[in-house]
Amino acid sequence: MKPLNRRQFLGAAALSAAALSALRSRAAEATATPAPAPTSGPATAAPRPVKLGLIGCGWWGMVNVKAAYKAGGAQVIALCDIDSDHLAATAAEIEKLQGSRPLTFKLYADLLATPGLEAVIIATPPHWHALQFIAAVNRGIDVYCEKPLAYDIREGRAMVDAAAKSRSIVQIGFQRRQSATFQAVRQFIAAGNLGRIVNVDAQINFTAGTANPAPVTPPPSLDWDMWCGPGPLVPYSLQVGHKNWRLEKTVGQGHLFDWGIHLIDATRFILDETAPRAITATGSLNQLRGKITTPDTLTAQFEFARCPVTWRHRLWGSAELTPEFNNGIFFYGEKGTVFASDNKWTFLPNTKGAERQVNDTKSDLSTLHLAEFLDCVRQHKPASGAIADAHLSTSVVKLAMIAYETGARLAWDAKSEQITNSPEAAKLLKRDYRAPWKHPYVA
Repeated sequence: MKPLNRRQFLGAAALSAAALSALRSRAAEATATPAPAPTSGPATAAPRPVKLGLIGCGWWGMVNVKAAYKAGGAQVIALCDIDSDHLAATAAEIEKLQGSRPLTFKLYADLLATPGLEAVIIATPPHWHALQFIAAVNRGIDVYCEKPLAYDIREGRAMVDAAAKSRSIVQIGFQRRQSATFQAVRQFIAAGNLGRIVNVDAQINFTAGTANPAPVTPPPSLDWDMWCGPGPLVPYSLQVGHKNWRLEKTVGQGHLFDWGIHLIDATRFILDETAPRAITATGSLNQLRGKITTPDTLTAQFEFARCPVTWRHRLWGSAELTPEFNNGIFFYGEKGTVFASDNKWTFLPNTKGAERQVNDTKSDLSTLHLAEFLDCVRQHKPASGAIADAHLSTSVVKLAMIAYETGARLAWDAKSEQITNSPEAAKLLKRDYRAPWKHPYVA
């Protein structure tokens, strides 16, 4: 095949982006509250407001709420958080944004009983997702749940099964599936432009900021025992508390599990892959030892049917020599290489003397993802962020962390969801809950 010229290259991107153009336009033009009808000329009907609840009033919870406002047709009627300061501050901010004050609750079960509630956004740490998600779908409430889907693989299976038994609309927060870049690269590869894919490398390197890891008394506004919930009751510190929990083993499980999962999911999406057959991982905790509890350097390899996929991260170090390649995915094919990041993709043909062909894209990913969810709630139709697919991506990164912890090459039977060659590793597919909470998975 001849290398694509620039016109053909841009055409491949444009064709993929066109599929999202209508949704993207609506999301960009909408406002937080319906605008008054014009005094003259045809009126444009505003979307019906979806009555939302927010479970988890931290930083990312408000990012999701603002994306829903920007998408248009969202009204937050209830909030829930076990930190009373977070709860009060978020209620005041939402009242300012939408003109009405939502009801506030400490416990998510009370929020779910709010009359008229249609859907919830779950933005708590992942060790709480399963119980909150299952409680919501059991009441027939639609759910937008942040990634990772769950803390352990058995929780994820219980969530998939609960959703299947309900009529709830579910969207999981893999918003990069809305990316014009990843849509274009998916189509570019499917059209055979890279030939056989030999290997994929994904990475996100950055210098992690850390807080003081020394145990201290939790702030009086925070119910720390409830925050830890079904997970272990670990000592409170600024490093384990709000926002910083992502690098804590008992909660966020580290950089691959929290952030790298986006690129692993995007890789699966682009290659139309399901689950790996085997997983290995090696790494260390050296530079940030004593500050975090997950590896600051990690390499994991996933043996998918189509090709091996390698993940790498480093949470320390000097400035990058090639920062433009610091966050993204390399697809190495027989006919060339593609590098894909959130807002740019580059094709380098294998032809001698060939020039890089660069395509810039722009997507408001969170707004697009919330816009789709709200539209699906109104029409009661399935969303693209299917929970079964989210369970696959979450399982992939969880298996990598199990491989790292046990030092074993894991053989994975995706159909039975079993590690078949290591009884020690298989025990880590499910974490025992702390009383009085009960794990939702029943064998």
